Amino acid sequence: MNATEPISVADRLDALDRKLDLVLAEIEEVRRIRREFEELKDDLARVGKDLFQTAVTELEGTAPFVNTGDFAALAKRLIRNVNTMNELLVQLEGAREFLVDAAPLGRQLFSDGLAKMDELDRKGYFAMARELQRALDNVVANFTVEDVRLLADNLGAILQTVKNLTQSQMLHAINNAVEVYQKTDFETMEEYSLWRAFREANKPEMRRGLGFLIVFLRNLSAHTPAARKPAAQPAAQPGAGD
Repeated sequence: MNATEPISVADRLDALDRKLDLVLAEIEEVRRIRREFEELKDDLARVGKDLFQTAVTELEGTAPFVNTGDFAALAKRLIRNVNTMNELLVQLEGAREFLVDAAPLGRQLFSDGLAKMDELDRKGYFAMARELQRALDNVVANFTVEDVRLLADNLGAILQTVKNLTQSQMLHAINNAVEVYQKTDFETMEEYSLWRAFREANKPEMRRGLGFLIVFLRNLSAHTPAARKPAAQPAAQPGAGD
């Protein structure tokens, strides 16, 4: 077994120098960090002082409205309502999630609405609405409130009349009457003497026409609206007429 060679004093000194250099470097780094920390502390102290002075200046106007105990009361109220605020935050989170989920649906509904409005515009609904507005303006300009009130009072009778007029038999009769009127040439109308009129009246179609006219007038005279209640007669005063 070979004996270990002794380390020379010079090597030991070199090792110590290297270790000392490392220690000095660490000490210098610590000093640098300490200087930076002190500079940061000084900067924060100046900023904090400025903030405090600014806050004091800004809060001077609110001093008459705030008492020292108000902050304690506010803190106590916040502590008592921690659960309430937690529930509120949960609801806000739920509302946010709902809005996130509903956003695509809202965009789709908006797009569908625009497409439907464009379709209605192309079909002329908006133009028709503008014309209806003009018609309503004319009604307002030419009729009074009393006229509209009377129209509302008699709306049932008007609708009943329209209903009767829209029956197939009535429409057919009105159409026949209009066709006959259109085919009649009043410019070349013949003149009838009284004798000729009597002879024409003896024809079957004229007798049917006269019969229709007589029956129509008779039924029109016999048809009356629902009987109104007679006005109450004033009660006779005691001893009257004695």
